[in-house]
Amino acid sequence: MRVFGLIGYPLGHSFSEQYFASKFSREGINDAVYRNFSIATIDKLPSVLFENPGLVGLNVTIPHKRNVIPFLTISEELPIPACNCIRIQGKTLSGYNTDVIGFEKTLVPQLKAYHRNALILGTGGSSEAVQFVLQKLGINFILVSRDPSKKNSLPYSSLNKEMISENLLIINTTPIGMHPNVLESPAIPFEFIGTKHFVYDLIYNPSETSFLKGAKNQGATTKNGYDMLVAQAEESWRIWNS
Repeated sequence: MRVFGLIGYPLGHSFSEQYFASKFSREGINDAVYRNFSIATIDKLPSVLFENPGLVGLNVTIPHKRNVIPFLTISEELPIPACNCIRIQGKTLSGYNTDVIGFEKTLVPQLKAYHRNALILGTGGSSEAVQFVLQKLGINFILVSRDPSKKNSLPYSSLNKEMISENLLIINTTPIGMHPNVLESPAIPFEFIGTKHFVYDLIYNPSETSFLKGAKNQGATTKNGYDMLVAQAEESWRIWNS
């Protein structure tokens, strides 16, 4: 039996286990199972591998997308310093990033000609994927962070009318507003958002975050992260079976 799984912490919000169980049932895949491995620290990864010798593929989520990299045997396939997919062949762990593919596939169909400047909320591993895609598409962006120690980023307090009006693409890459903290939202001035804004939240649970509700109430086009997750999950499956 081939074993696939997800490492991260916490994993109560994860859709991967249910998604792949449904996929295996729907497609008649009888030689595979998908399991969640909740590990608070990445130094538990070797134990997961040792205790599950049938493991051939892992997805990686918060907070391990960056700190898993030293555990990889092969990381040349990573376009950015963040890994969310691992192919396991014996003792060889090859790292990939399918967030990049999933985000690009789901962003591009939504873009208009005037979406040339963006605000990226957050500076973690998911933000790295978003930055990579925007650079590839030639879209200028500004990083926004709650952490004053983050270089090359602005604090939320700097988001005034001019900043919001000039950046018609706004992407939340943080976990703010994720279940169960559904009333939370990144601290942006929603009153300056208009009908030309496209607001993308990488969170998928809840399906409409407080962040998206605030933008939608101002007439913005909005999108959650579910389609991106499906796209990256299918890319992970392709990598594991290539």
